[in-house]
Amino acid sequence: MKFPDDRRYTKEHEWIKFEDDGSTAVVGITDFAQGELGDVVFVELSEVGTAVESDAAFGTVEAVKTVSDLFMPVAGRIVAINGALEATPEVVNDSPYDEGWMIKIHVNDPATIESLMTSAEYAEMVGR
Repeated sequence: MKFPDDRRYTKEHEWIKFEDDGSTAVVGITDFAQGELGDVVFVELSEVGTAVESDAAFGTVEAVKTVSDLFMPVAGRIVAINGALEATPEVVNDSPYDEGWMIKIHVNDPATIESLMTSAEYAEMVGR
């Protein structure tokens, strides 16, 4: 199980990674989260343009075992969603940090990302 060092993590098992512009970030769920969920069969995401506060739900992921809310790591506005997940939600299981990303957001305050866990802190939290 891997937790890339180039992103930050939440206690709800989301990750966030800034893009090169420093104000747009990509959000998804962790390798640990997809493993706990099992086979992902459906992903529902809020629409582009939606403003979402930190810790508020921005969608759901449905697996064979359960349905789980997706929580925003930091406050921002959704600027893109991963449309490929509609037809192939299982990519979340196969590639949670690359092709399985969920949304891209314009972050309201980029400094807030510093309050999230590093990969080492997240690994310790999940016991890996």
